[in-house]
Amino acid sequence: MSPSLPQGIAWPRDGALDPALAQPAAGRPLSLYVHVPFCRVRCGYCDFNTYTTGFGEGAEPGSYATTVLGEADLAVGALERAGFAPRPASTVFFGGGTPTMLDAGELGDILLGLRERFGVAPGAEVTTEANPETVTPKSLEALAGAGFTRVSVGMQSAVPRVLATLDREHRPERVPEVVAWARQVGLDVSVDLIYGTPGETLDDWRRSVEAAVAMGPDHISAYALVVEEGTRMGAQVARGELPTPDPDDEADKYELADELLSEAGFRWYEISNFARVEAGEEDLVATRLRHASCHNLAYWRDWDWWGLGPGAHSHVGRERWWNVKHPRAYAGRVRAGTSPAAAGEVLGTDTRELERVLLAVRTAEGVHLGPLDDRSGVAGLVEDGLVEPDPAREGHIVLTLRGRLLADLVTRTLTG
Repeated sequence: MSPSLPQGIAWPRDGALDPALAQPAAGRPLSLYVHVPFCRVRCGYCDFNTYTTGFGEGAEPGSYATTVLGEADLAVGALERAGFAPRPASTVFFGGGTPTMLDAGELGDILLGLRERFGVAPGAEVTTEANPETVTPKSLEALAGAGFTRVSVGMQSAVPRVLATLDREHRPERVPEVVAWARQVGLDVSVDLIYGTPGETLDDWRRSVEAAVAMGPDHISAYALVVEEGTRMGAQVARGELPTPDPDDEADKYELADELLSEAGFRWYEISNFARVEAGEEDLVATRLRHASCHNLAYWRDWDWWGLGPGAHSHVGRERWWNVKHPRAYAGRVRAGTSPAAAGEVLGTDTRELERVLLAVRTAEGVHLGPLDDRSGVAGLVEDGLVEPDPAREGHIVLTLRGRLLADLVTRTLTG
């Protein structure tokens, strides 16, 4: 099962926002996230809020769109009661789970409903995640026609035995087919990779990165495997059936990915994310690259976002809350006209500053030192080769390659 939600404080049953706490959000962009919790198979490493079965009307594929749009109605009402007109979404992201467990028509209906309720800004990035086995040329064409601009394909590895360890059901040869189909209908394409799977060699990882590059995607994400307690893989590691991932091995694989992707014309803009560089973009700040994920940047830049779906988190101004996890409980609350929020929190000044540093330091844009003073240890970070020396002297911290491997250490040093 997924980890428990945070405890938090009781949240109003009508989802009411405090205008004073939400007010600082008035001038900031808004992103929308839609959580689709359904999957064909639950992967052994996954601790996301996902389910391999439906739970009745409004909580299963085929009727889920109605529930999500019901929550969207509640969200718009909460904003209006607080005195805020809904802002057109700068980005929309469908995640999961496997959003493409819903058919393209359902996903299009949800997007249209969000457009009618919130608005979607002209040129906004609209992404859905996809398992390679759950899309076809026809479904991708329908998604593009509905207004989706981008698809993020869960590749994870090009090596069958590594996929088997991860409990991934797709065939490696399916991924380049999906990338080509998406390209044919005008969608931008991202592929996700995972390194550090038990039993994966450095040559396996090289094969996966090279295979991803050969597909010609616009964006590649490379995430280190984290073995989470409560997952099937976590139990296998605890019983000694699988080895614990080796941090040194993962560091070697990250450095290899950075080398191969840089050579192939990709630039890192966040520790785990690389965007393809187009002609004329060579001198741009990496976070301004055309193919950087605008939705991911919304989180790292601390924009506002509204999460729809079971277990989804939302963040507006200084208020943050999260929905009940189970699809049946979620659908029941929405059907009753009450907020699906389980609990929330009000963010204080210190928490906001800590999160600002923690998020921004991960990006190639870097973090402005702001109120941090000489006690923040910047000189030591430069001396240790963890941050670039020139940006640090100019009041910004930008990680070196070594610093990316030790980002948590840099964050702890900066925040004391």
